[in-house]
Amino acid sequence: MHIVELSTLNAPGVEAYSTLTEAQLRNRLEPEKGIFIAESPKVIAVALDAGFVPLSLLCEQRHIEGDAAPILHRIEEMEAQGDKLPPKASGGSLPIYTGSRELLARLTGYTLTRGVLCAMRRPLPPTLGEVCRDARRIVVVHGVVDSTNVGAIFRSAAALGIDAVVLTPDSCDPLNRRAVRVSMGSVFLLPWTWAEDPLPALHAMGFLTVAMALTDESIPMDDPSLRNVPRMAIIMGTEGDGLPHSTIAAADRTVRIPMKHGVDSLNVAAAAAVAFWELRDRG
Repeated sequence: MHIVELSTLNAPGVEAYSTLTEAQLRNRLEPEKGIFIAESPKVIAVALDAGFVPLSLLCEQRHIEGDAAPILHRIEEMEAQGDKLPPKASGGSLPIYTGSRELLARLTGYTLTRGVLCAMRRPLPPTLGEVCRDARRIVVVHGVVDSTNVGAIFRSAAALGIDAVVLTPDSCDPLNRRAVRVSMGSVFLLPWTWAEDPLPALHAMGFLTVAMALTDESIPMDDPSLRNVPRMAIIMGTEGDGLPHSTIAAADRTVRIPMKHGVDSLNVAAAAAVAFWELRDRG
C-alpha cells in the first residue's frame, strides 16, 4: 500500500472525495473516465467481489488497523497479484489517503461511515438487450430522483428475485454515493442500465409490462391473471406524481396494492418491495 498522510484540505489526488460533484464524477462527456464512491468496508467488499476496480481509498487513521483493515489487506493482495488494478497502481502503489476524523469530515463534508471510502472506476452501462436477455422479472424505475429510494429499491430487488433494473434518465444515478450505501452494495449485484422509453423494446422481448398506479382501471396485485407470467416488467413511478399518463397507457396492466384504513399510497421503495414479492416468478 502507498499510505498518504493528509495535513491539508487541498492535497492533490483527493478531488474525487472533496471538490468533484456527483455529475463530475459520473463524467457524461467521457464515460470511460467516470468514477463513483463506495462507502463503508462492507459495501466496498461487495464492490470488489463484483469485480469493480478501485482507484484509491480515503481512510481515517484509526481505522487503518480497525474497521478498514480487511479491505486494506485485500487491496494488498490484489496489488501483489496485479489483479484488477489500474496501471498506475501496479507494483503496490494504490494510494490510501488518511487523516484524522475531523480533517476527513471537513474534506468530504460529512462523517465517513465506518471510516473508509473507496473511489472506483465506473463501468460503461450495458445495453437494454444485454440486461434483459435472461431476465424473467425486471423493474423499470421511472423518474425516481431520491437517492435513498433508489438504493432501497435496489436492495429489495436483489433480495426478492428481481433479475435486472432499468432506469429512465431522469432517475437518480444508482452509483450515487448515498444510493450505493443505502443499497448495502446491492447496486453491484444486479445488472442495470438506462433507457429513455423502454416499454416498446420490453414488449418486443416478451415482457408483460405492469404499471404500479392508482387508476379506475387498476387491478389488485393479487389478481390471478398476474400469476405464472413468464416475463414481467414492474414499472415504479416518481415519489410525488407517480407514473406519467402516457406510461400507464402504454403498459399492459395497471396494478394497485390493496390497502386499508383509507391509506391510498406507500413510499415508492416500500411499494416496490411489496410488488417484487407478490409478483415474483413462482416457476
